[in-house]
Amino acid sequence: MSTQTETSQGSALDIVKLLLAAAALVGGLYSYYYFEFEYPLYLRVLMVLGGTGIGIAIGMTSTQGQRLWHFIQGSRVEIRKVVWPTRQETTQTAIAVFVFTLIMAVFFWALDSGLLWLTRRLVG
Repeated sequence: MSTQTETSQGSALDIVKLLLAAAALVGGLYSYYYFEFEYPLYLRVLMVLGGTGIGIAIGMTSTQGQRLWHFIQGSRVEIRKVVWPTRQETTQTAIAVFVFTLIMAVFFWALDSGLLWLTRRLVG
């Protein structure tokens, strides 16, 4: 029973953290427009960046933020395992896509022209 209580307290704390993070983000954006005439642009941009940074920092302390961080770390490991194509393979694939796109463009142009001709013949 105590485990369930700890879980609900932890999730309640996470909700509070995420609400504070959202408030920091919204506060940074709000300050950009609220202080439009009082402060120069670079200070207002710094307010937005500060609110974003504080919001991310608060959000990363939550359980969801920790899960996101572990996912990012796992993704970096998986990216290192990817075998990337060589320059020649990339060039050949790009040429094949370009040629196929050109063929399809000519095909649809011809189909459109043929249907237009047929419609004009039928309608008059």
